[in-house]
Amino acid sequence: MDFLVGTFYTPKLFTLRFTPSKDISKCKLEIAHTSEAIGGHSWLSLSSDKRHLYTTVWASPPAVAAYRVEANHTLTPLNSKPVRAMSGYVCSSNTTLYSAGGPTGEVFSILSDGSIGPLLQNLEFRNQGNENDGARNGVAHGDFGGLRHGAHSVDLSPDGKALYIADIGHNCIWNYDISSDQGKLEQKQKWIASRENDGPRHTWPHPNGRILYSVQEHSCFVDTLSISETGTLDLISGARIIPKDKDEKQYWADEVRLSRPTSAQPRYLYASTRGLEKETKGYVAVFELDEQGLVQGEAIDIFETATSGGIANAIEPAPMVEGQEGVEYLAMTDSQEGFVFILGFDGKKIREVTRTQLVGEDGKALAAATAVWL
Repeated sequence: MDFLVGTFYTPKLFTLRFTPSKDISKCKLEIAHTSEAIGGHSWLSLSSDKRHLYTTVWASPPAVAAYRVEANHTLTPLNSKPVRAMSGYVCSSNTTLYSAGGPTGEVFSILSDGSIGPLLQNLEFRNQGNENDGARNGVAHGDFGGLRHGAHSVDLSPDGKALYIADIGHNCIWNYDISSDQGKLEQKQKWIASRENDGPRHTWPHPNGRILYSVQEHSCFVDTLSISETGTLDLISGARIIPKDKDEKQYWADEVRLSRPTSAQPRYLYASTRGLEKETKGYVAVFELDEQGLVQGEAIDIFETATSGGIANAIEPAPMVEGQEGVEYLAMTDSQEGFVFILGFDGKKIREVTRTQLVGEDGKALAAATAVWL
């Protein structure tokens, strides 16, 4: 089972190979390939057919980039396009690439060869003329070009007719209709988060199209939102993703994802949190879902990660392994020490299965960012 991992600052893309086994002690994780990259890639997103990879580019000037995924799972650069502010996240339909980062976002066409085409639309998330709109002072680890107090993610609805952008600084989710065949957007709603200190960072839709999950960077909650027949969002419930005795001010929540079953509906929701300081370890929480996608009570387990996670601790559930239906695997990236972990969940407990480390030619750890499964 292969997956791709990018780093925040190094122009390399890694193809990792996970070999599962019913005997966990025999599971293996190794670096299968290293591909030259256009820049540091904080976020990776595969096309629906997994033939192309789209990425953010942490560089000056900032950009987004496209790659072709080769048969051996190496990567060939296609092109890049500049964006106005550092992008935090990209996603794509068959025709369109979406990017969001800090004060602005972009909509690009995708050409027939998978490369990024012309700019179709600019998105604005600040009140015009107000550079401090949504800004926060004294942000730990820096603001990453406004990402710590601005738009941070962009996700399509399962039917491809709506798009959701989580905005940390404005404590909201921007909700858009996709208004044309080109993929242009029309704003539908600005959903304000339920707590003043939430800071929506990432969202993730349930495959039934009626539920959207939002992980709150500051409050360390994951919220379940309903999507009405007209497409508007409304809060159903919230669940804390760190232990009860921990202070959310010492953490910053990172990711929310669903398990990936071979059939039926996803059974579990996973959410990860990073420690704000190096000595504060992060967490991965798992919740049971009902058939409608509603969270059932408190976390089944909250797993303490090996490090703080740095600015990552991003999780990505793996496809189900045939013959191992009783366990779910997740890739988790760590920018602090450059580790990539495989976690396993057996329905009761999360545990580390195996790990490897990304290091440069100088022997220093590389800041692992995010993973996507091929």
